[in-house]
Amino acid sequence: MPGGIAFDETMEGWFALGAATPEAGATQGKHAGTRLAMHAKVSIDDLDRFIAEPAHPGALAGTIDFQPIGIGLAAPSGLFQLFSPGPGEDSRRMVYELGFRDQGRPRYLAGEKRVRNEAGVDLWKDTTTLYTRLHDGTDAKGPVIGAGILTLGVPQLLALVSTMKPINGGDLTTLGRFGMFFFGELWEVYAPHLSRR
Repeated sequence: MPGGIAFDETMEGWFALGAATPEAGATQGKHAGTRLAMHAKVSIDDLDRFIAEPAHPGALAGTIDFQPIGIGLAAPSGLFQLFSPGPGEDSRRMVYELGFRDQGRPRYLAGEKRVRNEAGVDLWKDTTTLYTRLHDGTDAKGPVIGAGILTLGVPQLLALVSTMKPINGGDLTTLGRFGMFFFGELWEVYAPHLSRR
């Protein structure tokens, strides 16, 4: 059986209902004192297939905490993509999407980390900032009913690393291959900029 990996990741930040863009939602959420937390469980069942496919897809599940609508809202399934192609050259996207229910109504939380080569090396910000929208309905095509910006802090990053484990017959070599893939993708994005300095 092919080897895979799994890990837990928690991101949290200012978030507001009624906001149309993540930036506006972060500002409005900070003013109102409303924060959203995504507690995600990522699983990559087959690392070989994950690396081979351009979108680098995995499975996502977890819970959502957002006081205006509820705490511990179950999100049993979703979409995860790590370093899928971005909108421009030397850019990648990290996609986190979770479907859940708010008092019986379907909601869909869709976020992306924007990893791109710009003036100044902002690797930490790129890989820890999730621009997020909340949609009415079962996918990201539904109307936007809220937005905000979630972040991964140092304690959360350390917690993420501590939860990484091989699954489906994987072993420490599987974890090592995932690490090589992760840092290799970062090198492809940021190395061209560094070479021009």
